Amino acid sequence: MGKGTIKRLYYSIGEVSRLTELEPYILRYWESEFPQLKPSKNKAGNRTYRIKDIQLIVQIKKLLYEDKFTIEGAKKRLASGVEGEPNQLKFRFSGAQPKELVQKIKSELQDILKTLDS
Repeated sequence: MGKGTIKRLYYSIGEVSRLTELEPYILRYWESEFPQLKPSKNKAGNRTYRIKDIQLIVQIKKLLYEDKFTIEGAKKRLASGVEGEPNQLKFRFSGAQPKELVQKIKSELQDILKTLDS
């Protein structure tokens, strides 16, 4: 560990609120909406967030505030486990080499263009 850095296992809702710049009521609401976000509670009944909980909160915040997903859309995105840009499509090429596939698509588009020109 570096100078003066102490890794903690648990953080209070107030600490998480300050770290994520989200009000505690938003964090509590997200718990009701996102099944993945379930911080444990201590003996006094206070929420105790782990690093993985905070990482999930940051991810939810990005989906909702930056990527402009609805809550339902963010739920689906988290449930699917898809990462990357929100508008990025992931294609799987079965059998064909990508270069050959691009050449075939280009050829077909040129044929369409010829048909439209005539």
